[in-house]
Amino acid sequence: MPATVVVGTQWGDEGKGRFTDLLAKEMDVVVRYQGGHNAGHTIVVDGETFALQLIPSGVLYPHITPVIGNGVVVDPAVLLEEIDTLDAKGVDAGRVQVSGNAHLIMPYHQELDRVTERRLGHNKLGTTKRGIGPAYADKATRVGLRVQDLLDPKIFRQKLDVVLKEKNAILAKVYNRLPLSADDIADTYLDQYAPRVAPMISDTVGLVHEALDAGRHVMFEGAQATFLDLDHGTYPYVTSSNPVAGGACTGAGIGPCHVERVIGVAKAYVTRVGSGPFPTEVHGELGTSMVDRGHEYGVNTGRRRRVGWFDAVMLRHAVRLNSLTEIALAKLDVLDTFDTIKVCVAYEAEGVRHEQLPYHQSVLHKVRPVYEELPGWGSELSGATSLGELPGAARQYVEFLARQVGVPVGLISVGPSRQQYVTLSPADR
Repeated sequence: MPATVVVGTQWGDEGKGRFTDLLAKEMDVVVRYQGGHNAGHTIVVDGETFALQLIPSGVLYPHITPVIGNGVVVDPAVLLEEIDTLDAKGVDAGRVQVSGNAHLIMPYHQELDRVTERRLGHNKLGTTKRGIGPAYADKATRVGLRVQDLLDPKIFRQKLDVVLKEKNAILAKVYNRLPLSADDIADTYLDQYAPRVAPMISDTVGLVHEALDAGRHVMFEGAQATFLDLDHGTYPYVTSSNPVAGGACTGAGIGPCHVERVIGVAKAYVTRVGSGPFPTEVHGELGTSMVDRGHEYGVNTGRRRRVGWFDAVMLRHAVRLNSLTEIALAKLDVLDTFDTIKVCVAYEAEGVRHEQLPYHQSVLHKVRPVYEELPGWGSELSGATSLGELPGAARQYVEFLARQVGVPVGLISVGPSRQQYVTLSPADR
């Protein structure tokens, strides 16, 4: 059975969790394939808000097997806290399966993340300081501890002793920080976390392939987004993994031939958290209005997001990188009150027009957006359940975006609730 990948197409916070939850009712297995607890997904069900960080959004459906794949970095404390929160709300999180090959976030990763970002000063990357980057760095240098090491205290302690000696030297000599205790870390991870995490650890690659071979529906859920990708994003203001659709192959252990449907989630405007280029960014009263109407604050960090008009240049590149088959358009209702709405259709730099993303960062940092203006619709969309119920100007806006990026829009969210969406039939597209 071919698989479905859901991927963010901008700088994150597009509403992937919302659409993943919506699509999950048709799935049997939902797999998170990269990132860590620096990615928050918010889902509203019957007026109750669920903020998920590590556990795949599909956990809210009792028939789903939620899987945390090998490409994810896992903080056991956060995982267990999230499970406890879901259990307290009546959601059975005991079905969660965690890859034994996923890497662990350790206390020294978090400490190094904090002190490194502080030392960078005005050149800081805008990380969440949760140890994600340092954990991936240890994975790349082959000194990381993996989830399966929780099952073998001797191996865990041997690996910890080796790596902590180096980390403590860096913390003390470079950052003037006190050393961390190997005994304290081992006691916490092996005595407190391991007994609870152990029942969840499994061969997730085998689990996913058995599901695919049996003709079951499997969805792969990315965190962050295309332009935060380590290879293809606005480097160095990126995350430390590969959120693009191809990351599902390495982060979950499947081949590309399994993937048939790639849904790119995009906001009807654009947001970004932290530093980095943002060609269509808006400020002042307009920016504040977008932030307030869209509740643009980070799920995990509470940080105010930067906001801007829809950028078709970005989306064209996201289509290329992810082989998108369709777009899920989020938060169209946030634009309800605007008289006119701008869409960036190209960039201009030093007299040169760019309709595709410039490859060189020096060009990207100084481009000016070329806009086309469309009329606003001036009415509330929250009650719409079909394309025909959307105002003509709203339909025009959706159709214009689809033409600009060359991929049809298949889903539109018109409010925060699980039920507030519009599905476009093939004939509508």
